[in-house]
Amino acid sequence: MVMDKTLLMILLLGLLLSFIVAPFSGLALLMIFLLVSAVLWTGWTLVSILIRGKTSDSNS
Repeated sequence: MVMDKTLLMILLLGLLLSFIVAPFSGLALLMIFLLVSAVLWTGWTLVSILIRGKTSDSNS
């Protein structure tokens, strides 16, 4: 549970920073792209772990 809160805080902080920096930096699009990529990668990793966990439980 602590890890979930830590990841959520990091993602929210990254999103907030991208909105603050966006009007002043040409790197804002890169920051948003990296944030979305991190969210998708984390979600895909969690889903694949859940799928593997369910299949190994059903086999035993």
